[in-house]
Amino acid sequence: MSRATVSYVLNDVPHQKIPEATRQRVSEAAARLGYAPSVAARTLRMGRSDIVLGLLPDWPIEHVLGRLIQQLTNAFAEYGLTFVVHSSARPARPLRDLWKSMTPAAVLALQEFADLEAQAMRAAGIEVVMAMHGSIAGEPRPPLVSEQPIGALQARHLAESHRRLGYAYPDLTELDVLAQPRLGGVRQVCAELGLPEPDVRTVPLDARLAAEAVEAWLAADPPVTGVCAFNDDVALALLAGLSHLGLRAPHDLAVIGVDDILHASLAQPPLTTVFRNTDTIARNMARRVVDTLEGREIPAESVRDDLGIRLRESA
Repeated sequence: MSRATVSYVLNDVPHQKIPEATRQRVSEAAARLGYAPSVAARTLRMGRSDIVLGLLPDWPIEHVLGRLIQQLTNAFAEYGLTFVVHSSARPARPLRDLWKSMTPAAVLALQEFADLEAQAMRAAGIEVVMAMHGSIAGEPRPPLVSEQPIGALQARHLAESHRRLGYAYPDLTELDVLAQPRLGGVRQVCAELGLPEPDVRTVPLDARLAAEAVEAWLAADPPVTGVCAFNDDVALALLAGLSHLGLRAPHDLAVIGVDDILHASLAQPPLTTVFRNTDTIARNMARRVVDTLEGREIPAESVRDDLGIRLRESA
């Protein structure tokens, strides 16, 4: 057979009238020889690889983030793309060295990165540079994944029974990119409903220190009776703080978390929490990247994020 015929079959080139028997013979020969296309040659020919480089900030990689990474891996695989994750936690390899050696088709960061880095990537031929949270300079778009509706949903749930709300802020500044918009959602709902500004306190993952925040909320004038926690870990710290004081949710302080982690239902009392469909987020993110690679216009709004509340006993 000609090299062209073999190439057409192995690369599954469309619109080629090659008999099925010929395709079968080529495939069988390739399998017998253990043939695999050269990734390096394909990258050289196309000017990029089939890799989507995912950049993780220095966040704790826990259940929800791990699940999102797996779902992004699956979603990109459906388009023939390989999702490779790189953590920026020190002493990681410098980002510029990484993308220069990989020549990825796209770079997807969980949070914004330096403007000069984004410009250098585009100048080097990386076609898609996106940040899920935050933005890239010169792009007046909303974040690809919005966190504000999460805080708004928490506040609306508690406001049905409580007139003074608190917000339990995480003690890791690296999480500000998530915590600030969630707090913004709580503030927005409080303003819309005529409630006081939420009482914001940093809550470490420590029962004794969390108890100090609980005491401050209960001593406020008027007292805080319902708290929106940044996530379930912070909410569980609050439940431990309440127990440390001999108190219990929701009688003494209602608490609502975010993420519906595995331990939320095992807490005492079981934790009411906001859940999100990370599979929907992953599929929509992959679709945005692929549409951009193929030159299709993408919508300006954030990707769809299906939110709901898992009603339990803490709020």
